[in-house]
Amino acid sequence: MRILGKVIGAVVGFLIFRNPFGLLIGAIIGHFYDIALTQLRPPSMGSGFIEPLFGFAGALAKSDGRVSEVEIAAAESLMARLRLDNAQRRSAIGRFNAGKQADFRTELAINDLKRWCGGRRDLAFLVLDLLLDLVYAEGALAAPKLAILRKLCWALGVNDHELAALAAMKGYGPAGPGPQRGPGARPSPPGPQRADPYLVLGLERSANERDIKRAYRKLMSQHHPDKLGDVPDELKRRAEERAREINAAYERVKAERGFK
Repeated sequence: MRILGKVIGAVVGFLIFRNPFGLLIGAIIGHFYDIALTQLRPPSMGSGFIEPLFGFAGALAKSDGRVSEVEIAAAESLMARLRLDNAQRRSAIGRFNAGKQADFRTELAINDLKRWCGGRRDLAFLVLDLLLDLVYAEGALAAPKLAILRKLCWALGVNDHELAALAAMKGYGPAGPGPQRGPGARPSPPGPQRADPYLVLGLERSANERDIKRAYRKLMSQHHPDKLGDVPDELKRRAEERAREINAAYERVKAERGFK
């Protein structure tokens, strides 16, 4: 969390007004300055992002038992989509393998991802978007995976409805526990399904027109690709796809309800 703006603002406010009230006003102005700097900073795709992302991915894959071939393939696909160079790829593989170990401290990876997001909702959704293909690699979401995923969501300030909406945007079912995997069990076929437009918008079908429009505006603000700054093309592409899914869902609901 940035505090430089608050400190400078408080000092300047006190020097100008010579009383505690001036100090408070200056600190408040500095607080908004700190927020603006956080919102404008371009996110770095270096080790501070790659290492906790793949460490968490390894822990996520291992959480429901043996790491399967489809989960490994999903992790490799993520490395390819992020266009990691050789050094980054070696680091990602090392952290993924570390995440599979019993002594891996998942909370440290979560804290690092939270720090990378810096309180930005668009970056929080980006992180979850990247992980969802691994989450659903085997089909239905098992309860242990959901538990660890919710810890990350809680840290990033994303609730269950928003997680379900993000999953729906990618064509997956609601983020809820599926059947437990046992000996000889066959996972349900992975892959996107047709998204429920109400689920994409995070709404019940009983939502009124005002709530639908409010949800649409909020989602477009949270998922706008122009906010991301200098990030790899894959991440911008995913943000653009989310925006298109939101628009498509909104148009389907409008057509169904008959409002403009």
